[in-house]
Amino acid sequence: MNELYGQVVFDEWVIIHVQDSKGRVIHYTGPRQANFATDIAELKESVEDMLSSELGCGDFTFERHGVGPQADALMVIGPDTYLICNNTKLSIHQITQNPLWLQAQVPFVELGDRFRANPLLLEQD
Repeated sequence: MNELYGQVVFDEWVIIHVQDSKGRVIHYTGPRQANFATDIAELKESVEDMLSSELGCGDFTFERHGVGPQADALMVIGPDTYLICNNTKLSIHQITQNPLWLQAQVPFVELGDRFRANPLLLEQD
């Protein structure tokens, strides 16, 4: 995506698993590594809004107005398991103003197709 877009699209990637109404971070990479646990409240709020829609494995949604620590994109990657993508500096609205955005989405859609065909299955606790 970054190569097609000409700059970083999402600088933060989080995989979460939701079980019994509680989210657990499976993996995090991004600029807030040191303080991610304290920043997760704002991210959680925007994710809950995106989860209110019916999404199947491989489906995704964008939060058009989120900025900063809020989630910009959410993809279902397995049962109760989600990939959250975020640009900590720009909103999706700002990102989509770049004409390169259309072609940069292709790898994201292809990623969704891969999870649709082969969902991430986590061992239950």
